[in-house]
Amino acid sequence: MGERPGQGRVALLATCLTDTLYPDTAKAVVRLLERLGCAVDFPLEQTCCGQLHYNTGYHDDAEPLVHRYAEVFAGYDHVVAPSGSCVGTVREIHPKLGGNGPAVRRTYELSEFLVDVLGVTDVGAYFPHRVTYHPTCHSLRMLGVGDRPLRLLRAVRGLELVELPRAEECCGFGGTFALKNAETSTAMLADKMRCVQDTGAEVVTAGDNSCLMHLSGGLSRLRTGVRGVHLAEILASTEEQPWVATP
Repeated sequence: MGERPGQGRVALLATCLTDTLYPDTAKAVVRLLERLGCAVDFPLEQTCCGQLHYNTGYHDDAEPLVHRYAEVFAGYDHVVAPSGSCVGTVREIHPKLGGNGPAVRRTYELSEFLVDVLGVTDVGAYFPHRVTYHPTCHSLRMLGVGDRPLRLLRAVRGLELVELPRAEECCGFGGTFALKNAETSTAMLADKMRCVQDTGAEVVTAGDNSCLMHLSGGLSRLRTGVRGVHLAEILASTEEQPWVATP
């Protein structure tokens, strides 16, 4: 399938966590977008968006990363990332640090890009599992992605979507918050895991691997059998190329 008409050049912002620990998510984004007719580039010069530095008070160290982002992604019509938190940083924090270039305005979280730019909710996915969706804090409160991920999930063939109780509550990760406030973070995680287990879901999904890492770690330690799977990997799954659980 060739380049989708009118979409121009699309770049993948893999994000640090995904690129380092969850590369299958980045591959799933590319596979999904190419299936939908987009030509996707992965600029090798990309680095951290500066979220970690900014959130921990190192604003001066974040500023060079903001300018680098603007340079690396300046030539693209759209930048897509599988992370509400990183996209939120680009769109909301970069302008505060002098990043006001076109790349900031053209950066999208995956579900935003699919629904708002490509205009699709049925992406041809097949995922025969019982799934619950956790709306991460940045995607929910900073970006306002709303029900876009749910609309995409409802269109996946074979998928049984179950509502997550107290869905809008934080999972307790919050980046360095989980390190600096470990006891509070653990208590919040326990509440969230209880809600996930109450759904009877096989899979919990979200738009951020950071939150999924936190949730999956807790659920694994409890031997619940519930797996965390990024939204991109569900949407990229088809009968021909199914998602396979890793042990």
